[in-house]
Amino acid sequence: MKHYNMSSLVGKTMLSAFRTSAHGEDGIEFRTETGELWVVMHAQSCCENVTIEDITGDLQDLVGAPIVMAECVTKDGNAADAPPPPLSYSPESSTWSFCKFATAKGYVTVRFFGTSNGYYGETADLFGPERYDA
Repeated sequence: MKHYNMSSLVGKTMLSAFRTSAHGEDGIEFRTETGELWVVMHAQSCCENVTIEDITGDLQDLVGAPIVMAECVTKDGNAADAPPPPLSYSPESSTWSFCKFATAKGYVTVRFFGTSNGYYGETADLFGPERYDA
């Protein structure tokens, strides 16, 4: 899947929005009414770990109405907040990603927390679009 700016979702109407690990990563999967599959996740490389820590709001508020806002902001974290072993590396860097989405029905924030050994990315990104059989 190709990486896109989060605002690529603006104007699209979702048939579904749900938390998934189907792509081998913790993420949010969107399926549009036009047959597109989009995923918000972190593409794992090495010596890093990115997971969803919290979802504020109801993902179902993103279904059935056009997305009017989609953005992701990041904030440096504290590597001491990293989960305990069994990580295959010592966390030296961490980042919070706050991915925010809105429709006329409601507002959702997905909070990701990522750690790494300091040499790899730790943020959530938007990947897609792929086609699916609607």
